[in-house]
Parts: sequence; structure tokens; C-alpha cells
Amino acid sequence: MMDEIQKRILEEVADLHTVPEGAYNIRANGVSAARSTTANIDITSKTGVSGIDIRIKPGTKHESVHIPVVLSQSGMKEMVYNDFYIGEDSDVVIVAGCGIHNCGSQDSEHDGIHRFYVGKNAKVKYVEKHYGEGDGSGKRILNPGTEVYMEEGSSMEMEMVQIKGVDSTYRTTTAELAAGARLVVRERLLTHGNQTAVSDYVVKLNGEDASADVVSRSVAKDHSYQKFDSQIVGNAKCSGHTECDAIIMGNARILAVPQLEANDIDAALIHEAAIGKIAGEQIIKLMTLGLTEEEAEAQIVNGFLK
Repeated sequence: MMDEIQKRILEEVADLHTVPEGAYNIRANGVSAARSTTANIDITSKTGVSGIDIRIKPGTKHESVHIPVVLSQSGMKEMVYNDFYIGEDSDVVIVAGCGIHNCGSQDSEHDGIHRFYVGKNAKVKYVEKHYGEGDGSGKRILNPGTEVYMEEGSSMEMEMVQIKGVDSTYRTTTAELAAGARLVVRERLLTHGNQTAVSDYVVKLNGEDASADVVSRSVAKDHSYQKFDSQIVGNAKCSGHTECDAIIMGNARILAVPQLEANDIDAALIHEAAIGKIAGEQIIKLMTLGLTEEEAEAQIVNGFLK
């Protein structure tokens, strides 16, 4: 059974108000709190290490998998390994994410490795949300690692979101794409206080006509620090694009490091990066409509991160 704090965090990271339909594995304070499988999606526990294997049968259409993690014990640290095997010609949605509630003096930390093996012509939408809360002095730390291996003609859309309460995060994402595979990444990030956030992407376009589009939109406030490091490697006739668009506020710091590596004459690669403050005329315009300066800033930030 989950308590009210855990249920509230579950709503934040997975938009779950009730038990989800389809397959799911809900992890709370280091153990599986609930699990369900379907005829087409099987979830089994690993042996030797913490984590699960998720196997999706070829041809599975319009089904979902929810695998959120909730930590509400101060001082808890864990490392999990989750592997996803997505069968050929399937079309599924996978919702992950982690929420930490820390009201104690000890740091709470969740680290995890997610590996995706995407079969030929399969389609995957992956949503990962991170969230932290609690008035304790202990930190809320999240370090996710994601590995993606895409076979011919497959496609994957990744939505990576962190908008509140995480003191420190180091996110690494690597991907290898075969011929005709397509990867789209949309990252949304907000840091404040003394928080730090590092996003490190390496995407290798190994097959002909593979493509990748990696875009980050972020806001850094107060004394927080962000680093966005995105590398796209073109090893064949392919197309790749990476972009960082950031708003800086207060005494925050942002480092954007877009990188391109072309190892084929027909590799078409583009990078863009923009960091700036909120324009004064935007604030003034909203204030003429009756908003305070703080309310105007909040409205602009919320719109930017949508």
C-alpha cells in the first residue's frame, strides 16, 4: 500500500491518479509496490541486481507501460537497471520518471540505467519526468542513464522533463541508429536556488537516412548551474540537428556545448544554441495587463517551457 505522500508524487511524475490501464510496475522506497502485465507486455524482476525486464511482443499496438519510482525515506540511495525489448512493428507508450520527497537531513538518491532495444519499424514514445519536494536539508539527487539501440526503420520520441525540486542531476543519454531510424528528443528543464543539472547526449547515426533531432529548452534561476552537452555523430548519409534554447535569470550560469562530427560526405548536421535573459518589453507588456513583475516573469517562463 502507498501512503498519501507517495500517491501525490506519483501524480507529479506519471500523471497517475488511479491504477493505470495496461502494464505497469510501481516502485516505492526500493521495492515493487504494484505490478501488472498484459498478453503482449511482460514485466519480470532481474536477478542479481535491482531492476526489471520489459518485453513487448512484435506487432503490439496502442498499449502503454508505466514504471514510475517514488522515494519518501530520507537517506535512501538506490541503483536500478531496467531493460526494454520492443518488438518489431509495435507502437507503444512508455512512461517512467522518479519523484523524491525528502524532509530529513540525509541525501536521498535514485540512479538508474534504462536500455531500449527498439525492433525494426517499431514506434516508441517515452516520457520521463523528475520531481523533488520536501523541506529537509538533505538533497534530492537523480542520475539517470539512458541507452537506445534502434534497428532499421524504427522511431522513438523522448520527452525528458525536470521542472521542480531536484538539487542535483546528471543525465546521460546515448543512442545508436540503424538505417532509416528516427530519434526525436525534447528536453524541458528548470533549475533554481543552488541546483545543478547536467545533460549529456551522444547520438550516433550509423545507417543511411537515419535522423536525429535533439532540442533542449531550459530556464536557470538564482544561483543554479546548467550544462547541456550534445554530440551528434554522422557515420553515413544522414541528417542531424541539435539545439539549446535557454533563459538565464539572477546569478545563474549556463554552459551549452553543441558538437557535430561528420564521418561521411553526405552527413548533414546542424547545431544551434541561444542563451539570454527575458526581454524587458515582454515584462512591461504583461504588467500593463495587470500582472506584477514576478507574475509576468512566471508567465513567460511557464510559456517557454511548455
